[in-house]
Amino acid sequence: MNAKGYNGIPSELCYWITFLCKALPLRSVGTFIELLSGAMLTPTGFVTDAYLLVNMRNHWTSYYKWLQRGKWSWLALARQFLRLVLANVKQDVLYLAIDDTLTLRSSKKAPCSLIHHQHGNKANLAAYVLGQCWVNLAMIVRRPNNDPVALPILSRLMPSSGNTGKLVAAMTLIRATCVLFQGMKVRVLTDSWYMRRCFIASMQKRGFEVIGQVRKDTGLYDVPPPRKKGQRGRSKKYGEKLTPKRITHFKRTVITLNLYGKEQVVRLRSKLAKARFLNGQLVRVVWCELQDNNKNWKQAGLILSTDTSLTAQQVVESYGLRWPIEPMFNQLKQAWGMKDAWQQTRQTLHRWVHITMVGFGLVQLLSCSNSQEVDELCRHSPWRKQNIRTAGQIRKGLAGILRHVAIRQWWNAKCKKFRPPHWDKNSEPEPRSAKAT
Repeated sequence: MNAKGYNGIPSELCYWITFLCKALPLRSVGTFIELLSGAMLTPTGFVTDAYLLVNMRNHWTSYYKWLQRGKWSWLALARQFLRLVLANVKQDVLYLAIDDTLTLRSSKKAPCSLIHHQHGNKANLAAYVLGQCWVNLAMIVRRPNNDPVALPILSRLMPSSGNTGKLVAAMTLIRATCVLFQGMKVRVLTDSWYMRRCFIASMQKRGFEVIGQVRKDTGLYDVPPPRKKGQRGRSKKYGEKLTPKRITHFKRTVITLNLYGKEQVVRLRSKLAKARFLNGQLVRVVWCELQDNNKNWKQAGLILSTDTSLTAQQVVESYGLRWPIEPMFNQLKQAWGMKDAWQQTRQTLHRWVHITMVGFGLVQLLSCSNSQEVDELCRHSPWRKQNIRTAGQIRKGLAGILRHVAIRQWWNAKCKKFRPPHWDKNSEPEPRSAKAT
């Protein structure tokens, strides 16, 4: 523990952990707090490393047994974390991102380990690799400096047999959490793989709008002219087709937008059209061109939005918010050890991965809070001129306080609160976000 003692811990973190414990049985709370603290602070995904980082009370085998046979639900934990995020992040429009990622495996004995196509086109990997495919649901929030970050909400490991595809898995993730979004305006951001009719129809049935990239040769048509008086036959469903030759004559707008972490000059063309793969639904389509390092225009990408009230600039900016899910995958796998998560069964793997995701999400949520305590927590390196507020820096500050601490004793089973002993902040009132939660 560092010289600041327990007073260096942000008060929000203790309130958040107390709220998360409500999703578990009382007998499991102590074990959960120990594993959550270890998963939050260790850079590897091994349960033994989490066991060694904090002072665990029980024998190490009991934690494996709790993960394997404990009577608790990882889905309830994920929903509770989503409630926590919704109570602490106030946005007019909620952005959800859905994407999939691969964790490489060297053994076929790993749960649901199959040969997958490595569509990331990485130069140091083969086109087909052995690994586990995870479909993930993340929520996009912003830090005080307005930088967007992704918080992992729910993940599903694709089974090795059966007819369950990634589209079904993505719709399952939304179905498991859609109840918590009632009365909220939600936009779902996806890549071209999930922009299918069944998925979009499922989202719109729940009141969600979808923004995603589609194929450049997608069948798009003008709105047909109104039916003439006395015209025979049925009304036209589609107007004239949008051909590449016609698209080049559309009005072109050149603007500068903050996309993918930097200012970029983009060239836009937009049109209200009917999408054939959506059975003639009216959508907003935007052809977006970016510049390369040599200031040459790249090939245009086609972005589709089911919300026709958005402008072309709003569609591109909204779709750009999908990008933080890629750094989230990298941090989860490399810095929080999701690539090292090795359990014998699919259920146990789901449990440990979601504990790791909640641990990462808590630290990332701290980086989004406008708190002076978090700034003080990041000042652990005196040689740094600027204390950048990131999840990794916050984790280093917490590790200096919580390393080898008997953290299970901080749980008060009588009042059902998680707080350090003799904490000076106990006399302070709870923040408004915790009361709302």
